[in-house]
Amino acid sequence: MIPRYSRPEMTRIWEPENKFRIWFEIEAHACDAQAKLGVIPEAAAKAVWERGAWDIERIDEIERETKHDVIAFLTNLAEHVGPEARFVHQGMTSSDVLDTCLAVQLKQAADLLLADLDRVLAALKTRAFEFKDTICLGRSHGIHAEPTTFGLKLAGHYAAFARNRERLARARDEIATCAISGAVGTFANIDPSVEQHVAEKMGLTIEPHSTQVIPRDRHAYFFATLGVVAASLENLATEIRHLQRSEVYEAEEYFSPGQKGSSAMPHKRNPVLTENLTGLARVVRAAVVPALENVTLWHERDISHSSVERMFGPDATVTLDFALNRLAGVVEKLLVYPDNMKRNLDMLGGLVHSQRVLLGLTQAGMSREAAYSAVQRNAMKVWTEGKDFLEELKTDAEVIAHIAEADLETCFDMGYHTKNVDVIFQRIFGV
Repeated sequence: MIPRYSRPEMTRIWEPENKFRIWFEIEAHACDAQAKLGVIPEAAAKAVWERGAWDIERIDEIERETKHDVIAFLTNLAEHVGPEARFVHQGMTSSDVLDTCLAVQLKQAADLLLADLDRVLAALKTRAFEFKDTICLGRSHGIHAEPTTFGLKLAGHYAAFARNRERLARARDEIATCAISGAVGTFANIDPSVEQHVAEKMGLTIEPHSTQVIPRDRHAYFFATLGVVAASLENLATEIRHLQRSEVYEAEEYFSPGQKGSSAMPHKRNPVLTENLTGLARVVRAAVVPALENVTLWHERDISHSSVERMFGPDATVTLDFALNRLAGVVEKLLVYPDNMKRNLDMLGGLVHSQRVLLGLTQAGMSREAAYSAVQRNAMKVWTEGKDFLEELKTDAEVIAHIAEADLETCFDMGYHTKNVDVIFQRIFGV
């Protein structure tokens, strides 16, 4: 993660101070539970809370010698706590601290990401209703297809992000488990009630069976969910980029006063924010495959997963947090051009109504094959000769033999394509 694509709320989660605070709380809560069981003196547990402190530079210094981060932390903690520190970490192993801490951090990250998604959803809903009845082109394969509305475009993206929010809420619960089970996860040297106590204090649930580590399928699920969110983000960003192309120009990122688009061409207004989002989505998705590969570990534990998670845990969450907030801003300020939408609708001389003409002819008695052929041959004249589709149909003897001119003109009503917009909005928004 780099400051350019980071927000302080998320980066703080991954800073050493937050990590060591969580480590300390895990150890201190475990001491409380151990004291309640009579395993360690209550005075020792109290001393940990009262005198517990740490120094990041000192921890780093110790780790350079020990080559073990948890031992370095415990050593520094003991320097502050004093003799009672011998009761800290009783029956525990490093993974109890590391995995439980990671669960807390990912839960904290998920809470921020859920808030980010709420902002994106609010922006999409507002703009979808604003342009609910604004007719524009629907395109398939990049080619003019049939009319839709710009509100429907945005509503579809809203539905995707609503599903993503549900997925992320489930992934948050999936990842938020606590493991205080000791070496190879048998609780041989620590009572299971300690795990229950720490879990409750840290806002987690107990891991049913941690084999010294929390099973990595949970982490795979979490980061795969982030990957899906990133894919939806890129889908919307790509749509906006296409709509801003000069040949289309139906919508555009807000271009602020004083903004420059090119060092060489002063006229440029480039979709730099959504291009940026496309790239950031790739960074987030890059965490998915390593997370899946981390599921496989040797026997009860190894640390092949550790270095990977230390890299992509912060990178994926920080990047997605930044990207979602940038996307929300793009949607909130998006410039929309209904006149250009109408221009593009008329660009192909009415070809967007070809299916309705086809259906009208079949309803009038033509076989589907004959009707398709009649519509297509007139449509091809529009493509190749720039003709007007309706006028060509009116001069086609086979067409006019089956459908009256007035009924043919009815097939070119734009409102026909938007008659069920309310139904779709009701399905998506419930209103």
